[in-house]
Amino acid sequence: MYIARMIHTIECFAEIAQKYKAIFCDLWGCLHNGKESFQKALEALYDFRRAGGYVLLLTNAPRPSDSVIKFLNQLGVTSKYYDDIITSGDATRLGLQSGKFGCNIFHIGPAHDLCFFDLNIGINMLSKPINLVPISQASSIVCTGLFDDKTEEPCDYKSIISAGIEYGLTLLCANPDIQVDYGHQRLWCAGAIAADYTKAGGLSIYFGKPHKPIYDAATNKLKNYDPSIKKSEIICVGDGIRTDILGGMSYGLDTLFVTGGLASEETGTYEGARSPDEKKLRQFFERTKLTPTTSINYFQ
Repeated sequence: MYIARMIHTIECFAEIAQKYKAIFCDLWGCLHNGKESFQKALEALYDFRRAGGYVLLLTNAPRPSDSVIKFLNQLGVTSKYYDDIITSGDATRLGLQSGKFGCNIFHIGPAHDLCFFDLNIGINMLSKPINLVPISQASSIVCTGLFDDKTEEPCDYKSIISAGIEYGLTLLCANPDIQVDYGHQRLWCAGAIAADYTKAGGLSIYFGKPHKPIYDAATNKLKNYDPSIKKSEIICVGDGIRTDILGGMSYGLDTLFVTGGLASEETGTYEGARSPDEKKLRQFFERTKLTPTTSINYFQ
């Protein structure tokens, strides 16, 4: 049963930074929009680390962390702003390594995600060669996204979904996000395909936020830096109410909801505004039945 909590908003992270020793920070919508990075957000991370805090980036990017790091470097999000990175792509590759889903894979996703299957990326992440095959020959499906997210929508995948269910294939979702903002364009993600696959009667297995394994991986990595950090000293930052915030809350962590990302229209958050519209924000939390620890218009 959902119980409404008091809404707490801030204008900059420095207002609450002293309460925490570590940040689990989302990427897309918080630190960049796919085309450019957000300088004020990076400065907030830099200041937090300079004061002795640790920053772990948790992303539902379907690619291995090595590939994501290269992309981040191009946007100016360099290692001086964070200590480590955990991707849902890494978590999915670990799932494949278990051998439960076979080695003959039908891939749903763009060509630039093929690095997911590269044995040379990651440390012993894939111990067996993966064969990319037609769906009729597959042992399972791996979905990293749409083939062309600039022009396609989930409804374009009805025939593929029907075929996968007919062959009894499990779908591994390497990015549970439903949508992201690329510049000013909203694009569909793998999570939307997986949701439709499940609705149609198929089995979808999700890797990444809001699911527990990625938080286990993050807390284990954090122990390498400071094993004494408690859950109460970690805050999850993100703009996805059903991924970043739900995941953090479910794991027992404090959360900071960035209202100016995916939910900017629903929360009445606009550039130049000091805070989201309080009435719209309250209504949004009531609809989603989720109230984060704190909210901020843009991470800064």
